[in-house]
Amino acid sequence: MDKEVVIYSTPTCHFCQTTKEFFKENNVEYTEFDVSTDQEKRAEMIEKSGQMGVPVVFIGEEMIIGYDEDKLKQNLGL
Repeated sequence: MDKEVVIYSTPTCHFCQTTKEFFKENNVEYTEFDVSTDQEKRAEMIEKSGQMGVPVVFIGEEMIIGYDEDKLKQNLGL
């Protein structure tokens, strides 16, 4: 897979954990930003998505807000 996968998350977010478990189960490499401690990345996430809630996932240019297994599979080609 050629698309970069990025997740903006927090350690206490259940849907963030579920999304990361999905990535691990499907051998998807991803970059994670903890927006609970990284103010710069939190501001970046809000600017890009208009959202304050997590997770916010980018697969290439495609943005997925929350845990949406169908959209994740579709955008990852699974």
